[in-house]
Amino acid sequence: MSNLKGKKEETFDQRIEPGSWVKTSLSDYPKEECGVFGIFSHAEASSLTYLGLYALQHRGQESAGIVTADGGEPKSHKGMGLVADTFNANTLKALSGDGAVGHVRYSTTGSSLLKNAQPFLAQHSGGFLAVAHNGNLVNAWELKNKLEARGSIFQSTMDSEIFVHLIARSKKSGYMEKTIQALSQVRGAYSIVLLTEKALIGARDPRGFRPLCLGETNGSFVLASETCALDLVQAKYLRDVDPGEVILIDQDGLHSERPYPQVKPAFCIFEYIYFARPDSNIFGENVYLIRKKLGARLAAESPAEGDFVMPIPDSGNYAALGFAEQMELPFEMGMIRNHYVGRTFIQPSQAVRDFGVKVKLNPVRDLLRGKRVVVIEDSIVRGTTSRTRIKALREAGAKEVHMRVSCPPHRFPCHYGIDFPTQIELIASSRSVEEIRQFIGLDSLAYLSLEGMVKAMPQPSDSFCLACYSGHYPVHISSEVDKFSLEK
Repeated sequence: MSNLKGKKEETFDQRIEPGSWVKTSLSDYPKEECGVFGIFSHAEASSLTYLGLYALQHRGQESAGIVTADGGEPKSHKGMGLVADTFNANTLKALSGDGAVGHVRYSTTGSSLLKNAQPFLAQHSGGFLAVAHNGNLVNAWELKNKLEARGSIFQSTMDSEIFVHLIARSKKSGYMEKTIQALSQVRGAYSIVLLTEKALIGARDPRGFRPLCLGETNGSFVLASETCALDLVQAKYLRDVDPGEVILIDQDGLHSERPYPQVKPAFCIFEYIYFARPDSNIFGENVYLIRKKLGARLAAESPAEGDFVMPIPDSGNYAALGFAEQMELPFEMGMIRNHYVGRTFIQPSQAVRDFGVKVKLNPVRDLLRGKRVVVIEDSIVRGTTSRTRIKALREAGAKEVHMRVSCPPHRFPCHYGIDFPTQIELIASSRSVEEIRQFIGLDSLAYLSLEGMVKAMPQPSDSFCLACYSGHYPVHISSEVDKFSLEK
């Protein structure tokens, strides 16, 4: 779900002044760009979609939206911010209808605007179409230019809107056929849910980059990015939507087609490492258990002597459990996360240095004082946040700080839906492990090997996209992608 207007670039050690345009630099963690949810033929469609989005909040925190179908007429409500801030009892009551599609989104810099909030809703001669999309299209710029040359007018700067135009312009009869024709023209990553006046449609790209699952509750079908959303609405998990599969749900039930040539899957391995909620099952395996296996493999490859093992909460928790068990070391929470951090109206002065980091995590001084600590992280992207947190551990009295990372170094940009699209942002693209260790301020640093990472996975190594580690992209990236990084 790329921004067609693009974003500015920043080096990993560039200083950021308060109020500057850079948002992602305050975090050393990548951002994915959304979660999707849909339900059909249920009397409480909007309420269940709200709950589904609530469960998927970790996949996007910039905006949220729901579109419902009520007797052929669409109703829509979207807003900036969290799901709980966007909807209330009155807005949900106004979203009448027995079909709904919902979306939570994280935006790239410069595109955090209400016009880019999803689901996209469009009226056309055949009715209406609402689209919720997770992923990035690598030929979006080319398609956008062609569509505009044929008279299409874009209302947003997001590649997700391309689906609306392609489907609306299709001469095929029926939404299943229109959707299949539209998807045959796009390249890249997409898990999408579409709502029409009479049907709900779900689809995954042929390589299955992003997760999408199918469930059922009281005779109504549900589509969601992760199984944790099914759990919250008490829907039974049926199966994953297969890569390249298109599903249409209407009053006659579920219809499935697999119209595209079968190719090797390219599941995003970072879903297991970071993005997905640990209580979800994606790509056929539980995320919590995979992260523990990653931690255990990390300990076998790169053991560390220390008094205890601690994670950087919350993303490093489960790999740290596996590491501690393998090393037979105590597991401790050396930093406590403030779970109630929201947007603050205060612009901190230079006197409150690293405010964006310190407000989220606070070290336990009495636990850390005089100790050798082994810190487990799931990834290091820019290095700036890790540097600040290690400094905080030392200021709290830690005698030694050793870091182990449960994935290999990120050296290459992602074009399939993760917010590190430029190589200059990745510290490992230009520095060795030893140089990263010095930059962060560690006594030792080691990453999990690429081989060790894929051996912890439930599927064969060639089932995953490893492009951000290896530079080998499963879907060809043409020069047009570079245009996303330019202001238009």
